Amino acid sequence: MTASKGRILQLQNYSVNDGDGVRTIVFFAGCPLRCRWCANPEGYTGQNNILYISSRCICCGRCAAACPEGVGIDLNDPAERAKCTGCGACVDACLENARKNTVTEMTVGEVIKKLETQMLFFRNSGGGVTYSGGECTSQPEFLAELVSEAYDMGLNQAMETSGYFELTELQPTLDRIDLLFMDIKHMDPEKHLHFTGVSNERILANIAALGQSREGIVIRVPTIMGINGDDGNIRATARFVKRHLRDPRMELLPYHSYGEDKYRQLGMTYEADLFRTPTADELSRLNAIIEDEGVRVVSYK
Repeated sequence: MTASKGRILQLQNYSVNDGDGVRTIVFFAGCPLRCRWCANPEGYTGQNNILYISSRCICCGRCAAACPEGVGIDLNDPAERAKCTGCGACVDACLENARKNTVTEMTVGEVIKKLETQMLFFRNSGGGVTYSGGECTSQPEFLAELVSEAYDMGLNQAMETSGYFELTELQPTLDRIDLLFMDIKHMDPEKHLHFTGVSNERILANIAALGQSREGIVIRVPTIMGINGDDGNIRATARFVKRHLRDPRMELLPYHSYGEDKYRQLGMTYEADLFRTPTADELSRLNAIIEDEGVRVVSYK
């Protein structure tokens, strides 16, 4: 087994939302997109960043004393945040858990050992492992090695991806994935660029190519009223899915603000006023549009 290391945000056991059965989700650090509603902004980069939970801080000064860069106590101060290199010395020094690392380096073997502890749950539920992020394909070599090891173990493997990757590089890895969740954030290329920082051209091309060559694809839409939750965009997305997937399936994921605290803890701005969660009636109407276009609505929640 290779000893190469990947940058991991966390391993989340006992998930039932991102594939069949009980699953462990491996969250990879790093992402080429900058979705303005992202619930995991700590995954934007592969670098370790320090979460500062100010409500826990007692201002004892241990963090400042331990910092080799002279960063002060208040990481919500932009000037102090700018000096932070994410070395983690302050995390080790803090007695109140007011600071946390976001990224841990792990070898393939270390991840596999964590997965092995969950094998009973996987076998009894028909579950397995799901790769997510951040964006798991942003570390293609580590992902390939991990997928290969899990494949040899006979694990069911799922992947959540933005679809923004080089397909020829990822194809051997994707061939070992049982269930592939791919996002379409918006069908309009200009709006996609505005809200995510990248064009949707590569994403749509990858979905179309994979849809011709394999089954086991579910298109997910993070559904945000005022951004992409209008009837026209959902209908256009469903028509694209119907045209390009052998077994066309879609899942609408209602926007939530669970990640809002992380923005504050990372010293980032959260644009909450831009986003609205769809109501139950709105979701029902949008799902009806999808079905009207001949696409099956699925739910892994």
